[in-house]
Amino acid sequence: MGTQSRVAGFASAEELKALTPRHRLCVCGRMNLVVVVGRDRPDLRWRKNGKKATCVLSEILKDFYAKADWSLFMSVTYLWKIGVGLFILNYKRCLGGEGLRCLELFSEVIIGMSDLKKGRAQVPQMTWFILFHGALSEPHNGRSGHVHGSKCSQFSQVYTIANNPTNNSPTSITWNPEVGEQVGNLFLSLSNHSNPEVSCFSQKGFSQITEEIIGRTIHAICLKSLVRLKVFQTNTLINMYSKFGRINYAQLVFDRMSERNEASWNHMMSGYVRVGSYVEAVLFFRDICGIGIKPSGFMIASLVTACNKSSIMAKEGTSFVHFYASYGIVSNAQKMFNEMPDRNVVSWTSLMVSYSDNGSKKEVINTYKRMRLEGICCNENNIALVISSCGFLVDIILGRQLLGHALKFGLETKVSAANSLVFMFGGCGDVDEACSIFNEMNERDTISWNSIISANAQNALHEESFRYFHWMRLVHEEMNYTTLSILLSICGSVDYLKWGKGVHGLAVKYGLESNICLCNTLLSMYSDAGRSKDAELIFRRMPERDLVSWNSMLACYVQDGRCLCALKVFAEMLWMKKEINYVTFTSALAACLDPEFFTEGKILHGFVVVLGLQDELIIGNTLITFYGKCQKMSEAKKLFQRMPKLDKVTWNALIGGFANNAELNEAVAAFKLMREGGTCGVDYITIVNILGSCLTREDLIKYGIPIHAHTVVTGFDLDQHVQSSLITMYAKCGDLQSSSYIFDQLVFKTSSVWNAIIAANARYGFGEEALKLVVRMRSAGIEFDQFNFSTSLSVAADLAMLEEGQQLHGSTIKLGFELDHFITNAAMDMYGKCGELDDALRILPQPTDRSRLSWNTMISIFARHGHFRKAKETFHEMLKLGVKPNHVSFVCLLSACNHGGLVEEGLAYYASMTSEYGIQPGIEHCVCMIDLLGRSGRLVEAEAFITDMPIPPNDLVWRSLLASCRIYRNLDLGRKAAKHLLELDPSDDSAYVLYSNVFATIGRWADVEDVRGQMGAHRIQKKPAHSWVKWKGNISIFGMGDQTHPQMEQINGKLLGLMKIVGEAGYVPDTSYSLQDTDEEQKEHNMWSHSERIALAFGLINIPEGTTVRIFKNLRVCGDCHSFFKFVSGVLGRKIVLRDPYRFHHFTNGDCSCSDYW
Repeated sequence: MGTQSRVAGFASAEELKALTPRHRLCVCGRMNLVVVVGRDRPDLRWRKNGKKATCVLSEILKDFYAKADWSLFMSVTYLWKIGVGLFILNYKRCLGGEGLRCLELFSEVIIGMSDLKKGRAQVPQMTWFILFHGALSEPHNGRSGHVHGSKCSQFSQVYTIANNPTNNSPTSITWNPEVGEQVGNLFLSLSNHSNPEVSCFSQKGFSQITEEIIGRTIHAICLKSLVRLKVFQTNTLINMYSKFGRINYAQLVFDRMSERNEASWNHMMSGYVRVGSYVEAVLFFRDICGIGIKPSGFMIASLVTACNKSSIMAKEGTSFVHFYASYGIVSNAQKMFNEMPDRNVVSWTSLMVSYSDNGSKKEVINTYKRMRLEGICCNENNIALVISSCGFLVDIILGRQLLGHALKFGLETKVSAANSLVFMFGGCGDVDEACSIFNEMNERDTISWNSIISANAQNALHEESFRYFHWMRLVHEEMNYTTLSILLSICGSVDYLKWGKGVHGLAVKYGLESNICLCNTLLSMYSDAGRSKDAELIFRRMPERDLVSWNSMLACYVQDGRCLCALKVFAEMLWMKKEINYVTFTSALAACLDPEFFTEGKILHGFVVVLGLQDELIIGNTLITFYGKCQKMSEAKKLFQRMPKLDKVTWNALIGGFANNAELNEAVAAFKLMREGGTCGVDYITIVNILGSCLTREDLIKYGIPIHAHTVVTGFDLDQHVQSSLITMYAKCGDLQSSSYIFDQLVFKTSSVWNAIIAANARYGFGEEALKLVVRMRSAGIEFDQFNFSTSLSVAADLAMLEEGQQLHGSTIKLGFELDHFITNAAMDMYGKCGELDDALRILPQPTDRSRLSWNTMISIFARHGHFRKAKETFHEMLKLGVKPNHVSFVCLLSACNHGGLVEEGLAYYASMTSEYGIQPGIEHCVCMIDLLGRSGRLVEAEAFITDMPIPPNDLVWRSLLASCRIYRNLDLGRKAAKHLLELDPSDDSAYVLYSNVFATIGRWADVEDVRGQMGAHRIQKKPAHSWVKWKGNISIFGMGDQTHPQMEQINGKLLGLMKIVGEAGYVPDTSYSLQDTDEEQKEHNMWSHSERIALAFGLINIPEGTTVRIFKNLRVCGDCHSFFKFVSGVLGRKIVLRDPYRFHHFTNGDCSCSDYW
């Protein structure tokens, strides 16, 4: 079957399977023209046929993976070069799971190469951009016509762009669709030629030609046919003529090229060297430098060969030492230096400069020693250079010896030498000596001031650094970007951020804000201070960016939790063909430490293998962490076993992965192996990981306590991180008493230790004790950080203590933490749980600035306050902005549906959670669904749901079903739910109460007494109901029928008055909520003594009109009290907010925000 006939059509899956690999590649390559269709309105043709093509690609990969056929792999790699545009599309919308699987499968193939040891795949960077961009499933404003065209919604637009005759820069994606019909026929005739050297011309150019006559013939045919060769074909033609010694022909072809790339220059340069024209090669190289082209490593290698085989070196020795040093070829600089017949102090200094510029500080010192042994006296320049090297090496002893040399030769007064001495002593920690030398200097320049400012900054004397800077400005010494960069480097903390902003203002004032080094320091400063938006603004306004800029922005997004933004920056680097190093990959992989970004991380792993960085220790460690965080410990173990070298970080990453995945036995086994190996010592991170994996009392006894003993023996118990982990471990395992004991025994308590004990008390419901600890912490003078504030705000939220929460929020603003997204979300949650919805919305970030945590918090707040439609709208707005929901998002969303009685919508969201987003249901999702079905009366469906649950039901599941059975008086199902609930926890008081309430609702009082008798027999007491009101810093707590409050007489009088006015307004008590076997009058009296009614009366007496009355209850409000509150709000015109453990009820003008469904 001819490939030309398939240019504008699809091959069926069956046809593709029948083709040979080479023909299959051709067809798939041509198919590239029609499969890259729009993201917003995918072509129906793609939906029908594109998936077939994807399946075929997947089958090819599977064949390779199963057979490990290297030749087939090369075909697959080439296939991805020409057909990878398939994956620009949103695979979840158009391809379903198959497209996603193809992405993962290709990455698996690349990663598998490291096992096959067959070599390295040559996958172009643009290919990786498209793979990665497809995984992100987000639009991108590219510059390539073909990639831009792939975003069009119509196939015709793509086809037009691909066949545009003005497009003379075909890429590996478009293959050769721009070749016209005449060229296509010529290439087709060549590809059908019997000679294999000719038949592969269209793909490999002249690179496979072994006979000069064949190459010249093909060249002549192309000239005769007026065929315009591609750049890569012309490059191979230059290489062919050079290979056959026809350098003049090669030069002629080169001169006539209308467009050249790096390979063009490389081939011409190597051609001169190949034919022995070394002088011409050097002159050609000078021409390259003269027109501003940066020489490649290949050109440098050719130049070295030319120079070594000519006499040029001997004539210009020192200049060539400089030249080699400027391109990092230190070995050749050394060789050139050794061959020089005459060497003077300038030559020695040039060699020392070459070592210094390339980071070989020890060689600088060794060269200086050799120079002195040969009797060459030092001068101002080389003594300054060698002293600075001592500063980098932190060798103060040698530095003092060199100070003696400077004194001997009278160089200590020279500005450059004195500057180096200041730098050296500052770097070695002797700031006093550095200041003494600086103060004695008769002459100072900008470098002098920079050195003394840097000396203080390096030793954390930040105020002194700014004092010298102020002195510098007083004497009118000119500052430069280095001065400001040093100052900015110490302003990354919140305490010094204002100073940093001032320095930033000076940079703008003096026109230094465009300096790339200064901009990079600004990026780091704002990033370290948690100001990612400011860092982003700096980054986007930079006139030019280097690798440090990109890596800094990438790390900033990761540090701020904006992982999707980080991955988009990485995709942008690929798109713009920016340099990438191991630091880039480390940050990019750190953005994938969540299971939802597993595909992106897997593609990054493949990219690492392609670039040959898989053996870099830091990348291997990050990959192990990535697989551990994504719950793929089998992959992490494989990678660990393949790593050629292991260090402490490697072991910690593996142990941490086991701990995060609750594989305690595996974590302890790895810990033992690490200790037995002896090559990598245990550190505090190892201990913290092991302690963090102990979650139950059994874990505590078996592993936790022995590890604690180990920390005491080895001294790790003195480390603050280990102390915090010990407190947290005992609390998680149910031993809060031991946590408190460890805390009390500590003499010096750090911020992290305070945070651990506060969180431990909050976890066990001791919120008041947690807030007391917060007060103690502040009294002790401990500086609060983001974690302390977040924990404290969460405690205030759980206790609904609005005033304390407002004070804490005010402190965060005062200390400059208002933009920290963790604190912002904690403050939003606090305002939401305290009933202040408007305040929560007031501090809500702009949609484009919101993290997923912010979206989840808002959905939860809307659900809790009865704004179900807003909760749904917030969820869909989050999706539109490209934020992927996680399991917490769906817990909040299903909770909103539950509170609003939106059964069908809840069922639809639950189904989409797995089908569309790949999120497996957790126990929280299942409880929401059972409660939703049960409270809507669909008890049979609720029971069936429990039967089909993917995870075993727990006490929350059966308790929810039992509560619904009470509402709808379903005794049989209620008996079954109570049985399961009591089997799980025989001491659960709520199980007995709910079970007795089921009997009470149908009037079976004997059974009620029987259940209560069982509670007494088991010595189980019902949790008493109580409500409370906070006013003017005091909390008034009321129990059912409570008569102990000092204002009880007024409260009773107020209740009688309320009973009268609401009765006149139409209120009729619903005695079905009185679950006692008494007469109607007594039932009414009992309901009037409910704690929430007493609290309401107290609030109406003490809280002035116009102020909202806020009441909190520890149990669910009863239905009759709910009706009573509605009538009171309508009759008195008062706003009342009642919060129970399930939700907020906002009563206004006789209505409730819950619409009587709760």
